[in-house]
This record gives sequence, structure tokens and C-alpha cells, in this order.
Amino acid sequence: SLPQNIVLKNGTEAFDSWENPPPPVYMQFYFFNVTNPDEILQGEDPRVEEVGPYTYRVEVGEGGKEYDSCNQLTPDYVFQRDLSVGDPEVDLIRTLNIPAITAMEWTTNNVLKEILEGLLKTYQQKLFVIHTAHDLLWGYKDELFSLISIFKPDISPYFGLFYGRNGTDDGDYLFLTGEDNYLNFTKIVEWNGKRSLSWWAAEKCNMINGTDGNSFHPLISKDETLYIFASDFCRSVYLKFSDMGNVEGIPSLRFTVPPEMFANNSDNSCFCNPSGNCLGSGVLNISVCKNGAPIFLSSPHFYQADKKFISAIRGMNPNKEDHETFLDINPLTGIILRGSKRLQVNIYVRHIDGFDETGNIKTLVFPVMYLNESVLIDKDSATKLKSVINTTMVITNIPYIIMALGVFLGLIFTWMACKGQGSAEEGTADERAPLMRT
Repeated sequence: SLPQNIVLKNGTEAFDSWENPPPPVYMQFYFFNVTNPDEILQGEDPRVEEVGPYTYRVEVGEGGKEYDSCNQLTPDYVFQRDLSVGDPEVDLIRTLNIPAITAMEWTTNNVLKEILEGLLKTYQQKLFVIHTAHDLLWGYKDELFSLISIFKPDISPYFGLFYGRNGTDDGDYLFLTGEDNYLNFTKIVEWNGKRSLSWWAAEKCNMINGTDGNSFHPLISKDETLYIFASDFCRSVYLKFSDMGNVEGIPSLRFTVPPEMFANNSDNSCFCNPSGNCLGSGVLNISVCKNGAPIFLSSPHFYQADKKFISAIRGMNPNKEDHETFLDINPLTGIILRGSKRLQVNIYVRHIDGFDETGNIKTLVFPVMYLNESVLIDKDSATKLKSVINTTMVITNIPYIIMALGVFLGLIFTWMACKGQGSAEEGTADERAPLMRT
């Protein structure tokens, strides 16, 4: 069995690391500022310029995380001016009017369309809007949503890409401790009281697999697939081994998101909406879990997506170094040494009959913003981890030392027995030759 300091039990180093992960964790936001809105409405390709990063330090709030059954710790996002391109409360970004586009997609008949079109004109709503980076992230009161919320109380009058996320958690989790089986360390059993999801078209796509991505079981192999339940993606995802390395002198295995996870193939058909109707590889339609808002997720700049998404937007420059999601994990302890979760938010936009605001716009998966959530173990935590690794190596290697000693003694015994047998017998030189040759 494994040393008890690697079991998720109150009072162990593993529990302390899980409850208080080593700093720092940063969240960087990059926006795509639209530079040719009028031409887009006339059917031309959009031109966008990346603006960012706006960097926030992720700090964990008090309480929330209890042993076994727990909430995720509530994160607070503290702006870091020295690591940012500007002031998010001042800098203006031109982007799609997501509340208006969402409301257009909600309309199912001509009567509703006429009512909504009247409201859009009354409030002078356009397809493109200008807001501060801060408002786009953390929320502003939207005129259209304010009116709709009167009739649909489940719709907030406020809109923001991260609205409601600052200082709140993403639900209740039930974890396994790994005491019965180290492979179950921090494995999720339930999320918000449910053992599976209900958004997708097949049972395999609704499964809640793996951990929350903050920790993994010890003794990780290069051959295994690491599963993570990602509430941002409304699904479970997975990573596969890609390379070996070290971080702060600690051995690491790099795991990355493989292209096939978001590929347009039969394995992923139940993630399409409707089932089997995928737009292409590299994008995920999550409108089913976002109140019908036409949100598509991808890697930044459509990295590893079909080229048609990249070529449709002027200003996309995908590359592995800046846009790949990866985790560098110490294989002995399962602790993340370095990592970057990179995710792009896109809006599906098209010409909709009855809404003049959509003009002659092409049907597009339109990039709005992407984030990079990064972590790098600090030197103090690395020194402490090296000590844990050295201690654990001795404990876990004892069975192998005994095994090697047994093999060595067995070889000596065999050699002595063979030598004794050779001395007792008489014969030719050939008959006294060694019993085995290599």
C-alpha cells in the first residue's frame, strides 16, 4: 500500500496541498477587438485584434471545502496591473452584442420575432457593442435582458462572460479519498448531487469522469489517460502523455489535450447539438447548458481546429506554445508542477430573417475572448515537495529492493549448487563446461 501521506485524509500532506494549493495561480484574459463592424454586416470577413492580457491573481476564499463532501473553494480574482496590458475599467472593446444574439436565437415564431425586433429598435440595439473589458468580464446591466427577466425570472438582467464567478464556487462536489485504492485519489463521485450529466445525447457523453483537474493520483504512468470533469466545458475531458521534463529540478510528465478529443467523429457525435450535427473539429457547442446562448468553446485562435474556422476570421494565429493546454505532473506524487488551461469563448452568429441587425453577415463561429489559467510551483513548495518525494521514494522502493536482493541471492545459490555438482563429477573437460552460456 502507499504511504499514508499520499492519502486524502485530514492531517496528511496530501490533504493540506489539496485544501491549500501552492501559489500562485493566475488568470489571464485576452479579448478580440473587432475593427471592421460595418464591413462584416455587408458580408466581409471579420478582422479582429487581440487585446491583452488582463491578469488576475486567483486567491482562494475562506471555507467551502470539507473532507469528502465539499464545495469547491471560492476563488477571488485580484487584478494585477503590472502583469496587464492596461486598465480593464478604462479600456474599451468592440465585440458582438451577445445578449441580443442570444435573444434572437430564443425566438421560435414570427410573433416573437416581431416583438423582439421592435424592442431592438426601441433600445437601438446593434449587432456590435462597445464595453469596457471589466464590464464584459464581470457584468453590466443589459437593457434587453432586464426586460426579458421580468417575464423569465431565471434570466439575469446582468450579462458578463464571468458574471457571478468572482467569489463564488461552481457547485458541490463529492470526492473519493484514495484510501481504498490510490487510483481513486480525489476522483469525483458526484457534482451538485448528481452522478451524471443530462445535457448530452448519450450516456457516455454524460459521464462525470476523473478529478477536478487540481490534483491526480500518485504513481502516474505515461501510458494512462488522465480524465478531468470540467464544469466550464459542461463535460468530462481527458489528457494524454506528450513529453518528459522537469520543473524546478523535479521530474515531470507533460500531458496535453489531444486533437481527437474535439474531433468531428463518431466518438464525439453525442456532443453535437442536435446529435450528430457537428460544425467541425475543434469546437464544442455548449448552448445546451448555457440557457440556449449560442456559445461555442475552442482552443485559443482555433488551435487544432478545422482550418475553415481559422481562415474565416482575419487575425487568427494559432500556435502550440501560446495556445495549447498542458499539465506538467510529477509522476510519483501526482502533483501539478506547472500548467496552463487555455480556453476560447466564441459565439455562433448568422443572418436571421426578420432581424435587420444581422445584415448580410456570414455564418461564423466568432471569437470573443480567451483565457489562460496558469500555475507554476514556487521554489518553497518545490523544496518541500522534493523532501516528500525523497522520503516516499525510499518507502515505495523497499519492496523492489527486497525483490532485487532475493534475485541476487538466488543467482548466487544456483551458481554455488552448479559449482558443487561440477566438482563432484568426473569427466572430460567438455563435461565440466558451464551449464549455461549467454
